[in-house]
Amino acid sequence: MDRFREKYRHEQKFLVDERDIALITARIRPLMKPDAFHPEGAYRIRSVYFDDWQDSALRQNLSGVSPRSKFRIRIYNESMDAIHLEQKIKAHDLTRKKSCRLTETECLSLLRGRAVRSAGGDRPLFTLLQTEMLLRRLLPRIIVEYERTAYTCRDGNVRVTFDRNLASSDYVLRFPDQELPKRPVMAAGQHIMEVKYDEFLPGFIRKALDTGKLERITFSKYVLCRSHALSGTSQKTASLSFSDTNRLI
Repeated sequence: MDRFREKYRHEQKFLVDERDIALITARIRPLMKPDAFHPEGAYRIRSVYFDDWQDSALRQNLSGVSPRSKFRIRIYNESMDAIHLEQKIKAHDLTRKKSCRLTETECLSLLRGRAVRSAGGDRPLFTLLQTEMLLRRLLPRIIVEYERTAYTCRDGNVRVTFDRNLASSDYVLRFPDQELPKRPVMAAGQHIMEVKYDEFLPGFIRKALDTGKLERITFSKYVLCRSHALSGTSQKTASLSFSDTNRLI
């Protein structure tokens, strides 16, 4: 059965370097816990994103359309043991995510742009993706990969993540490949910090995160990777823009 996160959550993103990460990590370790699903530390996230023949998801993001959504299939540490189909819905700084599990056979068929018979279970999201593939010619477009370290706090349901070594690949049919060919997308030493929370960000966490020089950005990993692949530097710059404030709100 599909797993829904019906509540919208705040999501803020910041450009950080290794010194920022080291400082912030030292501050939040006494206050937050490592991700319960990955307590050992850093883990790799690999996602393949879908878009239609008009690149609607790409164009809507670049134009700031709200609300908007996109589909992706996600795995962790190159393992096909747990495959997640997700739809991420964004409205300004708020996000909501729907998710369901896929079998490896279903995943590989979807990567080839083929309809596939459900392996069972009530999965509206799985049905919706296949409908979109039929009606809008939705197809897998690009693979996005990065290394993540995550910390959580029950107060405010806060999640702070550090995403390093963002890379992309056009070889969507090699999605499960341990040796997937990839290209780096961001400048050396640049990384992303994401801060997600429900109704409020506790003051003690806000204080721990504030280095006095954080640069908040309007950022989509999918858009940056697609733009980098399609048009090089000009579109890449357009998809990584800075907010007029660096404050944690």
